[in-house]
Amino acid sequence: MEDKPQPAHPHIASFLEHRAKDYPDDLAVAFPTNKRCQGKRIYKQLTNQELFCETKKLCLALTCAGIEKGDRIALMVKPSLEFFSLTFALFSIGAIPVLIDPAIGRNHMKSCLKQAKPSGFIGIPKAHIARLLLGWGHRSFKHLICVGGPFSFGGKTIAKLKKNLPQNVVFKEPSAKDEAAILFTSGSTGTPKGALYRHENFLAQIRAFKATYNIKGGEKDLCTFPLFALFAPALGMAAIIPKMDFTRPGKVKPKNIFEPIEQFGISNLFGSPALLKRLAPTIKRNRMHLPSLNRIVSAGAPVPYPVIAELVAAIPPAADLFTPYGATESLPVTSIGAKEILGETVARTKNGDGICVGKPVAELSLRIIKISDVPIVNQADLTALGPEEVGEILVSGPQVTTSYFNNSKATRMAKIKDGDGKVWHRMGDVGFLDTEGRLWFCGRKSHRIRTKEGDLFTIPVESIINEHPKVKRSALVGVGRKGQETPLLWVEAKKGSPKLQQEILDVCRENRRTKSIENILFCASFPVDIRHNSKIRREKLKQEAEKTWP
Repeated sequence: MEDKPQPAHPHIASFLEHRAKDYPDDLAVAFPTNKRCQGKRIYKQLTNQELFCETKKLCLALTCAGIEKGDRIALMVKPSLEFFSLTFALFSIGAIPVLIDPAIGRNHMKSCLKQAKPSGFIGIPKAHIARLLLGWGHRSFKHLICVGGPFSFGGKTIAKLKKNLPQNVVFKEPSAKDEAAILFTSGSTGTPKGALYRHENFLAQIRAFKATYNIKGGEKDLCTFPLFALFAPALGMAAIIPKMDFTRPGKVKPKNIFEPIEQFGISNLFGSPALLKRLAPTIKRNRMHLPSLNRIVSAGAPVPYPVIAELVAAIPPAADLFTPYGATESLPVTSIGAKEILGETVARTKNGDGICVGKPVAELSLRIIKISDVPIVNQADLTALGPEEVGEILVSGPQVTTSYFNNSKATRMAKIKDGDGKVWHRMGDVGFLDTEGRLWFCGRKSHRIRTKEGDLFTIPVESIINEHPKVKRSALVGVGRKGQETPLLWVEAKKGSPKLQQEILDVCRENRRTKSIENILFCASFPVDIRHNSKIRREKLKQEAEKTWP
């Protein structure tokens, strides 16, 4: 189904009205219940018209509660039908949702709320209990709203606010230039920072996703990452939410993913690498075929190519698996399909050239510059390096955020304004462009090992070691002073072997990128990031190594 022509959209929630007008009875959102009928799980569902009407009710309710355009509101509601309508209602009235991953940890949560200074808190009872016990925002919250349950926790319940709503309430909708949301980074490589999004950033992301993946109206998206689910209605897709713990995608029951794919005829699956790794063994063991899928999209960390191969074998020949590269501050930046990975780039990855993440998406500019660990103010430092030269990755474009909220230090470090007034974002990653203009990811800038002989980059080194059949994954860290660090290699083995250490050392000596590595450490299970359960927490492994290393 092709989308009907639509007028320009001032903000992301404005898509709802046009979907409700043009396709009122089409499915908008489906959320799983614990009930089954004839073996199939029952889902609570909203049509486009129902989602739009519910959002409008909440616009009135929130406005009557005193929430106005420009108010920052901490939103702590689990993925649900209410999460969709509340978020779109906040967007519609020009309020600014503050979105923080609940699995980020108590200390990080408190510091994020302190930084964002929200004037309101909308949450489920569990979130309000945590707010009271841990002292979150007790000085800044003026508006307290509880979603679900009869208790108000010192404020109001959304159920009461929705009763007897006046029809003459007026609120001013935001423009594309207005602030839209504060999205906090995961903090997997440092203190979480609040990326300040404007509505024009979200609109640019929608254009990029739609163009890059040829998304058509009427598709059905299985959303395994809550924030991405918000894009589904704007992209013309129905959002199907699976039964899972969204903070632990690597623990999902595969049947809870495969069942809705078949039940709804899912055409788009967005999932973290941890989730895809969970699905791959079941697909291989049962020789599964997923005929409805047009595409699989995975972001947050590299996807192992054996997993890519298993998933590609299960989808139609015309479909593909895509791995976009980006960050909380800018997504998407580049994208590449599995067919290109398996057919062309994987050989270089195995040899230690990094991971190819594809060409930049439309409207985005990308360049590689000399690596620096300080704020960049000199325009000469923005000079682009040549092909195959590893450096720091910079991006600029309409989907790229230009500042962090209430964090001038982080903004100075990560944002650069060039001579033309264009703002460039420092991704915090290193990599290079090949002669075809494709970006190759070599790891986080802060994770590089600075030895006397030069820098070592994590992804190229680890890709070589991970080829050993007994190695599940590896992590490169360094100990000692910068510029004189000793490289250490942590290994998580598939199975123990008394000869494995020597075998890995033999592999290291055979490649110029790994020949300086002489020290191997073993770990039963690597610590990983909170949000995607995929990124290795190298800082923790480094700290552990420093405890025992001379």
